[in-house]
Amino acid sequence: MWFSFFVLAHDRMYLLHSRWFRLSVEQFDMLHYAGMSIFKLGIILLNVVPYIALRIVRRA
Repeated sequence: MWFSFFVLAHDRMYLLHSRWFRLSVEQFDMLHYAGMSIFKLGIILLNVVPYIALRIVRRA
């Protein structure tokens, strides 16, 4: 959802955020792409780590 909103409403989001923070368009894009990647890594880790833990416990 974040990516689709970012693509479809990029200019509106930039105008909203630029009222609060002094950001260039490049900085705004970089922050959102970094945020999306950190979010994705967090989701993957929150799914993979419990899976590995369950596999280890199952063997014991």
